[in-house]
Amino acid sequence: MWWPSLTLIFSGLFLAYIANSMLVIYYIFFPTPCPPTSNCIHSFLRTSPKLEMRVYTSLKQKASGEKNLKLLWKFDNFTVDAYEQRDFNVTLPQKVRQNGSMFLHCIVFPRGEDPFDRYTSYSSVSLTKYAVPKSKTFNLMGEVPSESEKPSKNTAKDRIVTHWKPKLTINVMSDMIPFERMAIPGEIYKYLKSTPQGDYLPMLYLDELSQRMKDLEEVTEDTKQMKLTINYAPISVGKLRMFSTMQESMKSLEGLGFTEKDTDEVKGIFTDTNFYLLMLTFFVAAVHLLFDFLAFKNDISYWRNRETMVGLSTRVVLWRCLSTIIIFLYLQNEETSLLVLVPAGVGTIIEIWKVKKAFKVRVDWQGWKPSVQLGTTTDKEKETEQFDSQAMKYLSYLLYPLCAAGAIYSLVYTPHKSWYSWCIQSAVNGVYAFGFLFMLPQLFVNYKMKSVAHLPWRAFMYKAFNTFIDDIFAFIITMPTAHRLACFRDDIVFFCYLYQRWLYPVDKKRVNEYGQSFDDQSTDQQEISQSKKKN
Repeated sequence: MWWPSLTLIFSGLFLAYIANSMLVIYYIFFPTPCPPTSNCIHSFLRTSPKLEMRVYTSLKQKASGEKNLKLLWKFDNFTVDAYEQRDFNVTLPQKVRQNGSMFLHCIVFPRGEDPFDRYTSYSSVSLTKYAVPKSKTFNLMGEVPSESEKPSKNTAKDRIVTHWKPKLTINVMSDMIPFERMAIPGEIYKYLKSTPQGDYLPMLYLDELSQRMKDLEEVTEDTKQMKLTINYAPISVGKLRMFSTMQESMKSLEGLGFTEKDTDEVKGIFTDTNFYLLMLTFFVAAVHLLFDFLAFKNDISYWRNRETMVGLSTRVVLWRCLSTIIIFLYLQNEETSLLVLVPAGVGTIIEIWKVKKAFKVRVDWQGWKPSVQLGTTTDKEKETEQFDSQAMKYLSYLLYPLCAAGAIYSLVYTPHKSWYSWCIQSAVNGVYAFGFLFMLPQLFVNYKMKSVAHLPWRAFMYKAFNTFIDDIFAFIITMPTAHRLACFRDDIVFFCYLYQRWLYPVDKKRVNEYGQSFDDQSTDQQEISQSKKKN
């Protein structure tokens, strides 16, 4: 009787969870309107009122009147369906320049009425943020940097100063959807404010998800003015609910110990996208995560049972270990989010373990003193090592000059934080630009042995599927050009492996991935059956 494996059960439950999550997102974007027979609250906009919008700046977070506010923008002929962009030069008071805060207040109200009446749409947001200043860079081969450009050793790493938010988006919900009074969605309840007639006022939302850490500008005592770009655009009820939910989720993550920098990249997935692209991104990311888990599981299982390196390039294993260490150090030097740094660290530990298995390293403890011993190699493994060495010899003629030229160019023309930063940057550029070349020795070993049976094909196929998923992300997600090219270069090597699998079909005389052949297995089975008959 056939029983499903735990991996199959887990995968099915995971896909069911993803399908349910996508259904929840659908209902968030497309809520059910209030039936005409129910007690509904309607939009004030259905009466087509003439509106006005005013934007103020202030040193106070709450506006109690126009006394402490400074008018920045008066939008007289405001309509909810309008699209507007304005640039302003905001004068910074002395208090803000001395590590203070500044706020923006937005009010939407009927034209000709008092903007500070209780029946108006009002919201405020901070225009400044406390953050750690960015590390300054300079040309290592150029002029000696000034004292202000040098990284100070006495400066605390966690010193925070006032930074300016150069962009802000103002949204008003344009959907005039009626809500049932006793079943108003919790995500937009805080934006709902009713009129004396019982309708709800225009829902005003100041977008903070689109404000990224990389856009912040440091405010110093010499800063007199800062540029502020205000964009106005209507927003649908689905996006308003999604943005509000994500904003609260970000605050919850910060409460669990994550910094805003850790969650900054997540914001970019949900901003500036429509429903269908968001659903595609969510589904593709979920499948990518599932394949990552399956590839991880099969890769660990393969190497745990591997006792011989016949047919496998030890130099490729060593290169993958070194490349993951370099990328991990690069991400750490760039102060990357923990959401990226932690998986990279786990991957580095796994690659180090694989190197230990490949070179048959054994550590014996004699009291407190460890002794390292290397395993013996068979004749077949020596033959594989000979092919591997031959491939690396040809490869070094191309690889080393290219890496050296790239490092020299970066040293002369690119600014860096320090010499250590230059070393890590040059190494990671070599990994991204020429890393795929280190996958070629395995192709050469396969060609010489006329076999691919020794490869972990199940884990390899999961990684290959993830490569194609990375190709999709390369189009829909912003990433460095080098990383985008790295996604497509892996496709070429993958097709080469597929061609070799077609060219060298597995027969019963070839050794499989466990160092055994089918003929050996059949011989063992015959010997076992004969011994049973004798007994």
